[in-house]
Amino acid sequence: MLIYPAIDLYEGKAVRLFKGDYAQMTVYNNDPALVAADFKKSGARCIHMVDLEGAKSGTTPNLETVCRVKAQTGLFCQVGGGIRSMEVVSRYLDAGLDRVILGTAAVTDPGFAKEAVTAYGEKIAIGVDIKDGYVAVKGWTEKSTLEAFAFCRDMEKLGIRTLICTDISKDGAMQGPNADLYERLSRELGMNIIASGGVSSLADIKRLAAMQLHGAIVGKAYYTGAVDLKEAMEAAK
Repeated sequence: MLIYPAIDLYEGKAVRLFKGDYAQMTVYNNDPALVAADFKKSGARCIHMVDLEGAKSGTTPNLETVCRVKAQTGLFCQVGGGIRSMEVVSRYLDAGLDRVILGTAAVTDPGFAKEAVTAYGEKIAIGVDIKDGYVAVKGWTEKSTLEAFAFCRDMEKLGIRTLICTDISKDGAMQGPNADLYERLSRELGMNIIASGGVSSLADIKRLAAMQLHGAIVGKAYYTGAVDLKEAMEAAK
């Protein structure tokens, strides 16, 4: 299982939210490239980035920062947050990013998701953020009427290979991931599942790795020191 250490971006800084609440934001570093350099030093092979401003606006206000992280580390970089048009997809991929994550746009416009995966194949992933069993959209600020598992199955039918799934109730809460959710996703879908939200210990990582998931995102646990990145990658093997 791959470990994806995370950088959430807001105004060019590395931050974290509590349960997706923009009013409960902690700034961890003013220079995300320094955070990414530490990831690389610790042996990370890939990085997960989210433009929190873009998630609300549908634009790319942190594109320069994202590109700097990619250029300075050379690691596999995936990015999400506000990717709602082919223009934005192309902007990121043409800039050298390895994979883009569609969220809200895949819910509101499945045709866009189909167009993107047809054009770029495995460079397109879907991020499904789940709130009370339904897909949340617009930076987690709204809950849609779309049942989460039905949505995931629809995305698989479109040809999407990678699914990043977040249980919002667990994100940033340091209470452990929703293991039952990921076990069910792994069992019912033939996709590469990346678990996101709630990883707070090496035991959490070992539990997810035992499910043979494709990957797990480590966010707040890294920034608070609860999880050592080197140890996390060893536990994920």
